[in-house]
Amino acid sequence: MFDMNPGIMIPLGAFLMVVIIVAVGNYRKMREKELQAHQELRTREMEHERKLKEMEIEKAKIDLEKAKKTSA
Repeated sequence: MFDMNPGIMIPLGAFLMVVIIVAVGNYRKMREKELQAHQELRTREMEHERKLKEMEIEKAKIDLEKAKKTSA
C-alpha cells in the first residue's frame, strides 16, 4: 500500500521539517505581538485609571473650596 521509498521519504521529510520550523517561528512572532498588545492595553488602562483618580482629587479640592467660600 504505502511504499517506504527513501528516494521520496527523505526529501519529503526535509520539506516537512522546514515547514514546521517556519510555522513555529511565525507562531512565536504572532504570540509575541499578542502579548505586547495586551501589555500596551494594560498600560493604557492603568494610565486612564490614574487620570480618573487625579480628576476625582481635583474635583474634591474644588468642592472643598466652594464649601469653604459658602460657609465663610
